[in-house]
Amino acid sequence: MGRIERVVLGIDPGLANTGWGVVRQSGSRLDCVAYGCTATSADDPLELRLGKIHQQIDAVIRRFQPTCCGIETVWFGQNITAAFATGQARGAALVACAQHGVQVGEYTPRQIKLAVVGTGTAEKDQVQYMVKQLLGLGEAPRPDHAADALAAAICFTTHEDVLKQAARRQQEVQDASVHDRVARALRTQKGAV
Repeated sequence: MGRIERVVLGIDPGLANTGWGVVRQSGSRLDCVAYGCTATSADDPLELRLGKIHQQIDAVIRRFQPTCCGIETVWFGQNITAAFATGQARGAALVACAQHGVQVGEYTPRQIKLAVVGTGTAEKDQVQYMVKQLLGLGEAPRPDHAADALAAAICFTTHEDVLKQAARRQQEVQDASVHDRVARALRTQKGAV
């Protein structure tokens, strides 16, 4: 198996703040390329806010040319309204990924924390510290949305095999289903002869 060389985008979606981070993977080495945060104002109409998120993620993809992306899933918690807004921001970012053919891996906050810190219940400052350590940064990325996005990119690098296995299992299920239908059709034809 060859050495993995790729650029990975990470996204921490949010309507008010969508964090993004770009990581270069060279074998087992991870380097931070860039990170930032797209902020939108609650005073702006929803469609403008979502448009800004889409445009900014599109610009990041055009500039850094990632081939894959780790994005945090929506966590409902207690506030359904906030989760819905986050889902809309997530959708705007995912459209930008789809338009550029970027492979997407979706991870829960717990999976991301586990991949980066080693425990799914890690606090924000622990995630920031480990992102700093894993990427060899002089200081923890700020704001925390950018650190979370870099953590999502790191998570992608550790979970890609899980995605491939799931895709293989899905293909095996589809192949088995087709095989079963063909076998039934042949049995039906034999019975009719």
